[in-house]
Amino acid sequence: MEAPDGAGEFYARCTTEQLRRLHPEAIPDMVIEDWPDFAVRGVMLDISRDKVPTLETVERLVAVLATQKINHVQLYMEHTFAYDGHEVVWARASPFTAEEMAELDGFCRRLHVELSANQNCLGHMERWLAHDRYRPLAIRPDGFPDHRGRIRPPTTIRPADPASLTLVRDLLGQLVATTGGRHVHVGLDEPWELDDDRFGDYLAHIAALRAAPELDGREMLMWGDIVAHHPDQASALPDGVTVCEWGYEADSPFAARTSVLAAAGRPFWVSPGTSSWNSILGRTTNMVDNVRAAVAAGRADGATGLLTTDWGDNGHLQYLPVSAPGFAWAAAMSWCAESNAELDLATALDTHVFEDPSGSLGGALLALGDAHRLVEPQLPNMSVLALPLYAPTVRMGTGWTEGMTVDGLDRVRAALDDAGAAVAGSTGRDPLVRDELANAVALVDLLVRDARARLGGDGSLASVPTAARRAFADEIGLIIDCHRDLWLARNRPGGLEDSVGRLSRLRAAYG
Repeated sequence: MEAPDGAGEFYARCTTEQLRRLHPEAIPDMVIEDWPDFAVRGVMLDISRDKVPTLETVERLVAVLATQKINHVQLYMEHTFAYDGHEVVWARASPFTAEEMAELDGFCRRLHVELSANQNCLGHMERWLAHDRYRPLAIRPDGFPDHRGRIRPPTTIRPADPASLTLVRDLLGQLVATTGGRHVHVGLDEPWELDDDRFGDYLAHIAALRAAPELDGREMLMWGDIVAHHPDQASALPDGVTVCEWGYEADSPFAARTSVLAAAGRPFWVSPGTSSWNSILGRTTNMVDNVRAAVAAGRADGATGLLTTDWGDNGHLQYLPVSAPGFAWAAAMSWCAESNAELDLATALDTHVFEDPSGSLGGALLALGDAHRLVEPQLPNMSVLALPLYAPTVRMGTGWTEGMTVDGLDRVRAALDDAGAAVAGSTGRDPLVRDELANAVALVDLLVRDARARLGGDGSLASVPTAARRAFADEIGLIIDCHRDLWLARNRPGGLEDSVGRLSRLRAAYG
């Protein structure tokens, strides 16, 4: 075995162990020449949308990711770090402490994984701006209308306000001190209230963050969505900034955007997603194609890293195993795309992630993630099967759900039954995975029957017979009870009630 450094030797031993699992009697003679397509192969886990995992959960995940040759991890934070002096923001969140981050940093280092600080520093600050102390920093303290005319609470701080910079420098200083990673992610995505004609303020905020002493000696990472709308300004970004170009659909325009960054001489990473959020069971084919597009653009235009994102929008109701296919596929493609382009992902999951001798869990999980494709319509950034949960009063068969049919929903139910049976018969090392997937299947099956019942009337929930709605309410009550137990098996209590609130809202709608 030859390797240039300790990390290379670690990865070589990981490969050897993977081969041993495939050839338990004896590893056949072979010569392996192995190297990565991307120097940085990362995973970003959202811990700010209600679900804050325990330290043990994160360490177990990192241990698995490291065997997949992931060498970079971030915990996406908005309000879930115990910042000194800002207790009012995180008091109910069960946040990570400085001591826990330092412990996690050491754990990661032993596995040749860089733990990088991540704190959004412009938009997605609603948990801060909800409090009187911070609301004066908002661009629109009284809220703003979204694209549907609804008034939303403020989410974005004023980039030109010195007090905003003082706040985020305080946060960055405390968080960065807990990790030895050479990268720091400052976010800057989706500042909804920042008008396009204030792009100059946005650039000035980037420059001010880059110049902040708290980031000395670190490379600053930022999301690329705002710069993408001003391609002629890409070259105006300061040195020491790497753009993370994100997109989460199969047809996301990675190539168009990375070519602009490459032409401007700006370093960048590509950032696909696991397609797990807003889905309950995942979106397998979308995930595979999304990662494939990101990798192709990144390789063509010289990306120095790939950061796979795993978000928790709308209550983080997907369980951690639902994200496993996205983690594994992106890890394989970012290490060696040509070798892994035809990877048997189901077998890889059974063998190297779930350690399932039955060989049934990986395939079942991928099938569950494609169940939504058996019915129309297909919606961006979510599974249409989850729509009754996120919008309890939605009218089926019109608008967003035009084209949905009873026959399509029946096909979904049959697929859920088949894959659910395979999950129940699996023998993976972690029985919690079976319980989590079983509850997820139960929830989606209920949502499918709900949609079918609405189609049987005039499309509205009110047209569903009272007895059926009451039965649905009783059933989701059992799912909620199970969800609470499953949540606490991997995660902290902070945020649980907010997450359960999404389910309880549907139960209340049933009457």
